[in-house]
Amino acid sequence: MANQGDGVNRGPRANRVVSRDEWLKERVALLAEEKEHTRRRDALAAKVRELPWVKVEKGYSFDGPTGAKSLADLFGPRNQLIVYHFMFDPTWSQGCMSCSFIADHYNGLVVHLAHRDISFVTISKAPIEKIEQFRTRMGWKFPWLSAAKTDFGRDFGVSFTDQELMGGNAVYNYTGPAHSIRELPGLSVFVKDDRGDIFHTYSTFARGLEEFLTAYRYIDITPKGRDEAKTGGMGWLRHHDRYDDMNFVVPWAEKPGVTAPLAR
Repeated sequence: MANQGDGVNRGPRANRVVSRDEWLKERVALLAEEKEHTRRRDALAAKVRELPWVKVEKGYSFDGPTGAKSLADLFGPRNQLIVYHFMFDPTWSQGCMSCSFIADHYNGLVVHLAHRDISFVTISKAPIEKIEQFRTRMGWKFPWLSAAKTDFGRDFGVSFTDQELMGGNAVYNYTGPAHSIRELPGLSVFVKDDRGDIFHTYSTFARGLEEFLTAYRYIDITPKGRDEAKTGGMGWLRHHDRYDDMNFVVPWAEKPGVTAPLAR
C-alpha cells in the first residue's frame, strides 16, 4: 500500500517516521532486549548440553551410495554425530520442500562441523536410488543415507504408519499428535564414547527446527517479516529449482491414498 504524499511504496503498512536521533534512541533500547535474548539462548543451549544421555542398544543398518553403514560408521573419525531426519517417503517422487529448505542451509556447513568433532548426515525412509537422484537434482554434497530397512525413523519419532495416523495414535514432538503425513522432520544428536558405545543426547522437531533456518533470520528483520498469513505458513515455499513451476504439488499430495493416507 503506497503512502500518499511521498510516492514511496512501503509494503503492507507504514511505520512511524522519526528523526535519526529518535530512531537511535529506540534502536539502543531494543539492542538491550536483543542482548538479553542472546544470553537466554546461550543459557538454553547449556541446558540442552546438560540433558542426560540414553544408550542406543539397537543396531541399525543404513543403505548408502557405497553400501551398508552402521550407526557407528556414520560418526567416521569423530565422536559427535548430528542426524537430520529428512521427509522423503518411499512413495514420493521427491523430498519435502521444507526439509530441502533446511538442507540448503546445512549443505555447506558439513566441512566446518567436521572441524568441531561433529559428523553430519541426512537420513530418509526413501530407497537410496531415489535419494541419490533427488540429491543430484538439488546439487547437494552432504552424506545422505536410506533407513528404508530399519526402524530408525520410527524409533526417533519421525516415521508413522497409516494406521497410526488414521487412529490418532501417532505422537510427534513428544506431546502432540502427528500430522496426516507418514514422514515428519526432525534432528537428532548422538555421541560415541571411548569404548564405542553410542548415546542419544538430544532431538528437536517442528518449530524447534527454525533455529537452523538462517533465511528466516534475514526475513524476520525486514519490514514485511515472514508475511505468511495468506500462504498458510510455509505454503509459499518451493524446492529451490521449482519456484517458477506453476504445476508444483507437495510430494505427499501427488497421489492421494498412495503418497499419503486418504483424509478421514
